[in-house]
Amino acid sequence: MSKLNLSWSWKTFDQLSKEELYELLSLRQSIFVVEQKSWYLDADGLDSCSLHLLVKLNDILLGYLRLLPPKVKYDTPSIGRIAILENYRGNKIGSRLVKEGMQKSSETFSTHSLTISAQEYLIKFYEAHGFKVFGEVYDEDGIPHVQMVKDE
Repeated sequence: MSKLNLSWSWKTFDQLSKEELYELLSLRQSIFVVEQKSWYLDADGLDSCSLHLLVKLNDILLGYLRLLPPKVKYDTPSIGRIAILENYRGNKIGSRLVKEGMQKSSETFSTHSLTISAQEYLIKFYEAHGFKVFGEVYDEDGIPHVQMVKDE
C-alpha cells in the first residue's frame, strides 16, 4: 500500500465540495447501511460541526474519518464513521486513519483524550491504538458496539 500515491486531506464541512460531500456520504452508506445491513439515518446532523479526513487515490475516495469536537457526542472529542473501500482493507489504511484522527484531535482540541463508539468486533484494533473498553456492549443500529476511551 505504501507504493500507492494516497492523498490525505482534512476539511471542515464548509470546505467540502458538493462532489466530496456526495462521495463521503455514498462511501459511508455503502459500508454502514448496505454492506453491514444496518438500516439507520447516516445523516445525523453532526457533519456540519465536524472535521473530515478524506483519503483519495487518483481522485477516488477510498477512506474516510469524521472528528467530532468535545461536548457534541461525548465530553471528549470523538472519531467515528471510519470507512475504507473493501478492496483496500487490510493494508493499514485504517490504522493510519485512526492515528491521523488522534493527532488532529490533539492539535485542534489540546487534549489526547478521545471517546468512540466502536463496533464490538473491532475492540482489539482500537486497543492497539490505546483505547480501553468503558462499559458494556450495547446495540447501536442493530450492531453490537462498545464505548471505548483513550485518556491522556
